[in-house]
Formats: sequence, C-alpha cells, structure tokens
Amino acid sequence: MARDPYEVLGVSKSASAEEIQKAYRKLSKKFHPDRNPGDKQAEANYKEVQSANEILADPTKKANFDQFGFAGPGGGFPGGGFPGGGFSGGGFPGGGSFGGNVDPEMADQLFQSLFGGRGGPDVADMFGGRRGKKTRSRPAPQPIEAEVTVPFDVAASGGNVSIDVGGHRIDVKVPAGIDDGKRLRVPPEATGGAEVLLRVKITPHPYFRREGNDVILEVPISVAEAVLGAKVEVPTIDGSRLDVKVPPGTSSGAKLRLRGKGIAGGDQYLMFKVAVPSGAVDETSRKLIEEFEKLNPQTPRANLPWAS
Repeated sequence: MARDPYEVLGVSKSASAEEIQKAYRKLSKKFHPDRNPGDKQAEANYKEVQSANEILADPTKKANFDQFGFAGPGGGFPGGGFPGGGFSGGGFPGGGSFGGNVDPEMADQLFQSLFGGRGGPDVADMFGGRRGKKTRSRPAPQPIEAEVTVPFDVAASGGNVSIDVGGHRIDVKVPAGIDDGKRLRVPPEATGGAEVLLRVKITPHPYFRREGNDVILEVPISVAEAVLGAKVEVPTIDGSRLDVKVPPGTSSGAKLRLRGKGIAGGDQYLMFKVAVPSGAVDETSRKLIEEFEKLNPQTPRANLPWAS
C-alpha cells in the first residue's frame, strides 16, 4: 500500500509549498539513481519521493488527498452517500438524484474534486445555494528557486542547458550575453508543476576573461616580436581564429582591439605580455643585448611619480 505522501517527504500537513519543495529536492537528490547506481532500495525510495511530490506539488491533487486520502473523491463517506443524503439511489452519473440541503461552498468543492474544475454559482444553485455566490480561489504555488551552471561559451553566444525537475529533464533556453547572477524563469507549463527561477552561475573560461560584453585574451609574445613586430594567430569566442599584427615596439600590457568580436556586440581585446628568456643567457647573446641597449637607450621609469 502506498505511504502517506506527507510521511514520505517528512513534512506536516500544514507545511507550505516552499517547505514541501525543499524537502522534495533534498530527498530526490539523495536517492537519485545517478548517485546510487545499482541500489534497488534507493531506486524504490526515489520513485516513492516522485509519487509523493506529484500529489503534494499539484494544488488540486493535494486538496483531493487532504479531503479524501488515497480513496479519491469516489471513495464515499461513512454510512454511504454524501452528507445530507445527497446522490441517493443509483448514484451520479447514470441515474439517482440530488437530495438534502448541502452548503454551496461544499457543493462547489465537491464538484471540483469530482470533475476537475470550479463549480461556480450554477453548481451551487443545483444544491440549493444562492445564485451569484462567489467561490474562494486557491493561492498560486510559490516559485521554486535553484541554481543552474552555464558554460562560458553558452552564456556568451546563447543556447540551451538541461535541468532536472521532478525526475524529468527540461531544456532551458539561455539568451546570448546573460550575466552571472541573473535569473532565468521556467514557466509552470514547462515543468508540469510550479514556476522555477534559476540563478545563473557561469563557469570560468580557460583563457578568455569577460568584462561586461567585452572579452580579454592575454597573448604572450617574444622579445623579438615585441621589438620588431610580428603576425600572431589568436582565437575568438565564436570559435574562429584570426591572424593579427603586433605593432613594432609593443610593450607588456599593450592592448589591441578586435571590433565586434566580443559578446552581444562587444569587442575582444588582446593584451600582450612580453615573455623574456628564463635563466642565464650565453655570452654571445649577452653581448648582443648590451650592444642593443647602447644603440637604443631607454629610461622607462623616468616619468613615473615615484621616480627620483
């Protein structure tokens, strides 16, 4: 026999929609088959958690369970029939009659449970109620909040990411240029339950760095390339590669802009970094560098505020 869904999720009947979803997410993650491969008990527990959530996450199903339990609206009342002698004889549909005096609001609730919709004033009238009496509406379920990890290139160019909602995989569209910390809304009709709000967490890229809609790429160059100039090949975020010209006399920290190669119309900047040979150089190279220094004297710190 199926267990009480409140007992399965470990919550009370007075728990809010947010508390129910919090308990469901915790247990769903704990018993998920991906985390418990080959564990039959965990698989059974996972299915039980999904079934419990299917009841408690749906306002109509939850209301039916709270009123009728697993028997459902067709389970009847003690002693047979409805309170006040309603649905006497052969039953409804298929014959029988309405009887007794039933409260209009109860009539409307019973109609909802039986036929999946609001009875409205006319249904209340069928049970002897006053025409035009308003019925009470149920509050909408609270949105579920979660975090979704988005790869750098998907956040830059747009695309889809997959999430798990109640054991179902759903593709969520990510707009191009979305920022870290922004939220994506997944409507209830896509999840089959409550609205989901996803906070975006963008994974770092191995070599691109983002500043707004601009992209920064550090490009190492040799001493000779820096002094004489050169052509170097660089990647862009759209996957293409470009040959760019390094101007003669380029220093570390100098930038070169690639217009329109950033995110959502932004630019890509190449930041050059001069790489000098590591360790001691041979005697011939030392003499050449010293000769170069004599022919091209420099005072790089002359105009700094802290220079004496």
